[in-house]
Amino acid sequence: MHDVSLDIASGESVAVVGASGAGKSTLLALLAGLDLPTAGRVLLEGRDLTALDEDGRARLRAQRVGFVFQAFHLIPALTALENVMLPLELAGHGSAREPALETLRRVGLGDRTGHYPRQLSGGEQQRVALARAFVTKPAVLFADEPTGNLDTVTGARIGQLLFEMNADSHTTLVLVTHDQDLAARCRRVVHMEAGRLL
Repeated sequence: MHDVSLDIASGESVAVVGASGAGKSTLLALLAGLDLPTAGRVLLEGRDLTALDEDGRARLRAQRVGFVFQAFHLIPALTALENVMLPLELAGHGSAREPALETLRRVGLGDRTGHYPRQLSGGEQQRVALARAFVTKPAVLFADEPTGNLDTVTGARIGQLLFEMNADSHTTLVLVTHDQDLAARCRRVVHMEAGRLL
């Protein structure tokens, strides 16, 4: 990364595009506080992530951030419902079951709550991942190639669902994607090349 400066307004949707190796996923990891920059600062809702320790950053992520990845990152030993309940439980919510059920219904999986990831198609697994990301009502959602492992039709459905849920939740969206149609749905597109924003 070189001299990257980026302001994202609350509720804005921003697509980050560029060739493989341009630094898109690294930028996402820095914005989310998963990695720390060697120089400079990263502010999330006014909080300086570089001034927090790992526990502090993890706490802030649990409370304010959602993630959707290309690989669905579901826990194989947990059902769809348990996967969606998990972030609520980790954030200390007393009643995780009802909001998790409701969010699974929103993504069209109300009848698949007891299924394990291996019993679900790729598109269904990504729907569970979307439900898990939105169930905590995050201020910011980071999505890294959310349709990258899906066929064109399924990817288009997941993209539609992502933007619908994002609009309903008024969540700030930072989306890394190679999909030009998906990028075009964001309010702003930023291009990266060799660790720089163009």
